[in-house]
Amino acid sequence: MANTSSAKKMARKIEKRTEVNRARRSRMRTFLRKVEEAIAGGDREAAGAALRAAEPEIMRAAQNGIVHKNTASRKVSRLASRVSALAAA
Repeated sequence: MANTSSAKKMARKIEKRTEVNRARRSRMRTFLRKVEEAIAGGDREAAGAALRAAEPEIMRAAQNGIVHKNTASRKVSRLASRVSALAAA
């Protein structure tokens, strides 16, 4: 446990930041799941709409340091290619 007052304050700050990060990560995963479900369902329109909603959420998570920028770009790219493959089929 923290002994100094500054260490105690940092512990409180870290706890608050962890809660915020957990909420942001959960929100991003929810949007990802909606795209995955639309793709699994084979609904092209819903998948495209879900992807358009998910992309800014994923990039916002990257901007806030929840995921790395390259990871976010990779996720968006792979989802986009799967949605477009769904459209082609």
